[in-house]
Amino acid sequence: MRPREGTMRPLSVLLAIALTVTLAGAQTLLVSPAKGEKPLTGDVRLDLFLTSSLEQGVPLQGQGPMPDTHHKSPWLAAGMSLAVPGSGEIYAESYWKSALFLAVEVGAWALAYHFDKKGDRQTDFFQGYADQHWNVVQYARYTIDNLVETSRRPYYEQNVFIAGTGLRSPWEQVNWNVLNQMEREIGGFYSHTLPRYGEQQYYELIGKYPQFNQGWDDANLLLPPDYFVIKANLTGRYLYYSAERGKANDYYKNAGTFVTVAIINHLVSAIDAAWSTASYNRAVAQGTVQAIPGPDGLVYVPALRFQYDF
Repeated sequence: MRPREGTMRPLSVLLAIALTVTLAGAQTLLVSPAKGEKPLTGDVRLDLFLTSSLEQGVPLQGQGPMPDTHHKSPWLAAGMSLAVPGSGEIYAESYWKSALFLAVEVGAWALAYHFDKKGDRQTDFFQGYADQHWNVVQYARYTIDNLVETSRRPYYEQNVFIAGTGLRSPWEQVNWNVLNQMEREIGGFYSHTLPRYGEQQYYELIGKYPQFNQGWDDANLLLPPDYFVIKANLTGRYLYYSAERGKANDYYKNAGTFVTVAIINHLVSAIDAAWSTASYNRAVAQGTVQAIPGPDGLVYVPALRFQYDF
């Protein structure tokens, strides 16, 4: 016989009752039960499987604020994320945000490393290009022939170039102190003194200031110095080298940008970890807990209450 409308099958009724009892639980537990009897909680699992390790006569609270042992420190979370982004979020049990901050951290440092290495390779390239195509002896010779006063030329001819070094590398054939003295004496168009070979400024200046244009091996040594003040008249080697050096600088700037991203990620993660921990503590304080028997007595865990009406 089919049940009338508005009624429930016996099995459904039993399941509904069991679900309601299990999920809702009791608001108040029995206090000081009879000797030898288990305290009833209203939770089927606890009432059926409550172990003898629970002290009898002790009231069990099935709903209420989480004990202080579950309180988390926002300061600790912030410190953890400041050191390792995402670790404070793990502590605050915000796992998705933890994964996000860790991913940003790994990505930022990976890109910083990538661009830094590209900058190193580009630096090796343009420095090698300069060593091959820019000659300090040629630069010094052009300077003496075209810019030094006639009365001073014999002095610089004798002292700028080091005798007996013709078979050595160009940068070993000049007296750098005398060369710089000559540049300072000229002044004007010669606004800088050439740094020693191998220094970072050496490689920067020879592709940055037109005064060094005449050291490139494609320079027309018969043209007057003022012809090269205008960038349109600079040699192809000079312009190509300047662009290649600029690429290296761009790579290093990109690397620095991602280092900055990583630093910001540390700070943002620390702030978020503190906020997430505070939110966790508020959620715990407003939530419910369920007493569950453990090896050493009751263990309190978060619980959700549901109500199902038939």
